[in-house]
Amino acid sequence: MLKFSGSSVSGVITPPPSKSHTHRAFFLSALSSKKCMISNALNSQDTKSTLNAAAAIGAEVKRYCDRIRIHNEVPHVPQDVVDCENSGTTMRLFTGIASMFDSPVTITGDASLRSRPMGPLLDALTQMGVVCSSDSGKAPVTVRGPNLGGGVSIRGDISSQFISSLMMVAPMLPNTARIQIQGNLSSKPYVDITAHMMRRFGAQVLFGEGEICVHGGKGYRGCDITVPADMSSAAFPLVAGALGGSVAAKNMDMNDPQGDKRIVEIMKDAGAEVSVNNNEVTSSFGELKATDVNMNDIPDLFPIVAVLLSTAKGTSKLYGAPQLRFKESDRIKATVDMLRTLGADIIETDDGCVISGVRKLKGGNIEHHEDHRILMAAAVASLLCENEVTMKRSNCYDISYPLFLEHMKRLGLKVEV
Repeated sequence: MLKFSGSSVSGVITPPPSKSHTHRAFFLSALSSKKCMISNALNSQDTKSTLNAAAAIGAEVKRYCDRIRIHNEVPHVPQDVVDCENSGTTMRLFTGIASMFDSPVTITGDASLRSRPMGPLLDALTQMGVVCSSDSGKAPVTVRGPNLGGGVSIRGDISSQFISSLMMVAPMLPNTARIQIQGNLSSKPYVDITAHMMRRFGAQVLFGEGEICVHGGKGYRGCDITVPADMSSAAFPLVAGALGGSVAAKNMDMNDPQGDKRIVEIMKDAGAEVSVNNNEVTSSFGELKATDVNMNDIPDLFPIVAVLLSTAKGTSKLYGAPQLRFKESDRIKATVDMLRTLGADIIETDDGCVISGVRKLKGGNIEHHEDHRILMAAAVASLLCENEVTMKRSNCYDISYPLFLEHMKRLGLKVEV
């Protein structure tokens, strides 16, 4: 059993490195002919899955304290099934990469991962000449190339990871890829991160009206990368500061393309005291007021923003993120159920929720569904509760924030395991 309680927090923390950057750095290094050194990489369950997948295509991985060197002279087809465990990012990015090989590659994961949709990505790869099979559009999936590149059309409103997958393999293909995006592109900042990282590794990526063009035939030249702090992880201690005290987060590069840096703007809009000094962000308690937030580009912030607004004066609406239904859990339902259990006045909608702020939450026993963002959001919500917040013991926070419990204890939250 995990128990969280407390009324205030204070202190300074350094958030974990960006999970999104780490995934991309590992895969792009594994596709480069040059030796690449990655500094400050996130060491988590999900990123270990990506490192294992990189090794499966021949990458030599060496660790030096807080640095990882990856070298792969010639990527080759995996010798066995690639198990991505619980990492949806690993599975989706690697599926595109695997399509470059002219032999079949099978990719799978745990029970949760095998429930997540892959159909739109497989349909897109089929348009590029790849033979794909799956379990009704879900893992395990098998792809057999070679992927020749060229024109491809894909929906943009289900997962940005599908778009990133097509982009990342494109420089390895003989023909330039022209990716037509049907409808709105959800979670666009993650595609921006992909493009930013690919350019660092020498790829040519161009954005047009409803189209992404990636030049093929040249591969990646490789480079050394320092991974920035993860804005989505930083949101948890920063919101804790806004709810009950004062918290400073270091190494916050506000010029980085991570969309989740919007947490700073959201907290300000909600009435929290927030300051940015160089690369340090400080959030402090303020009288919170309701605000509406379009979550389409920042779905990972949904659970913690809902917590932030649960006691804000007035009625808040979080909207625009139906893709949250297909995360580690149905993250809309899981967030609403969690906060309702704790005493919030919250209603589920198709693409988010409506929150009427209450004076105080009560506390209670919640279900986190082994979803790291639900667990961490509930822990922060305990600052608003009259009684403790309890839940089944789990280390699922290791997926993105391995030091979460340690950091929250350091800031003054009472944590019992």
